[in-house]
Amino acid sequence: MIFDQDNELVLDKPGTLYYDNMANWTREQLLIALNLYHKVSFGKFHAKNKMLVDISRRMGRKDSALPMKLSNLASLDPEFRKTGRKGLPGASEYDRIMWTEYHANLNELAPESEALLAQLLTGDADASIEVKPDGQVNKAPEGPTDSYSSVKVRRGQRFFRQAVLNAYKSKCAITGLGIRDLLVASHIVPWNVAEQHRLDPRNGIALNALHDKAFDRGLITFDTDLRLVLAPSVRAHYTNATIAQSFKAYEGKALTLPAEAAGPKAEYLEYHRTKVFDQP
Repeated sequence: MIFDQDNELVLDKPGTLYYDNMANWTREQLLIALNLYHKVSFGKFHAKNKMLVDISRRMGRKDSALPMKLSNLASLDPEFRKTGRKGLPGASEYDRIMWTEYHANLNELAPESEALLAQLLTGDADASIEVKPDGQVNKAPEGPTDSYSSVKVRRGQRFFRQAVLNAYKSKCAITGLGIRDLLVASHIVPWNVAEQHRLDPRNGIALNALHDKAFDRGLITFDTDLRLVLAPSVRAHYTNATIAQSFKAYEGKALTLPAEAAGPKAEYLEYHRTKVFDQP
């Protein structure tokens, strides 16, 4: 089996497309695959990824099965296709149905997929696990309000946090801070405003805790070119060294988006600029 440099083609022998036993993927297995699709970068969809190999084996499949399934799913992703890449051509009709269902019902299916993944990896559907960009699986951090939330909400929040932070390679999109424990998956359209967008990874931006708070309070936003815009109430404090260092220094600079990140949806940022941002 051979992957080309762009992971676009898998060969069993020269000139022959290699297909794993793609038939008979269960709904539960596809939900796990869809969960991981949003947490693992395309460049990691290969049989050298120990985490994906481990999960393939736990599913009772070949080592390459899950990496290939993720590459099949990439072919269904309109944002991925905009990059000029295609993924692998082996997506089944059931893959297409599940792709559509998953993204139309994230509030229901993302938490369910979190539980299925935790069950597969730990034997406990309620276990808090975190999949990191490097393929490590650790105990997930729990926020201070999680104890008051339902299990379903906590699972959804974990999915959203991991999908957003992994998309940004565990770095703040404004400052580049790379300490994951100091980062927040910031909602663009607030959690309590539009339930249907709560768990959409493109409704999130990876920000450090300070800029997350400022973004949440409408003290900063981003223009149509993704450049940082500061509210007058922040600009009024430019003489303060901390404000100058943390905000003025980044004013007008564009968000840093990894090559594979789809980035925030324009409609979400438009909502933030007009409904959340503290305009003059």
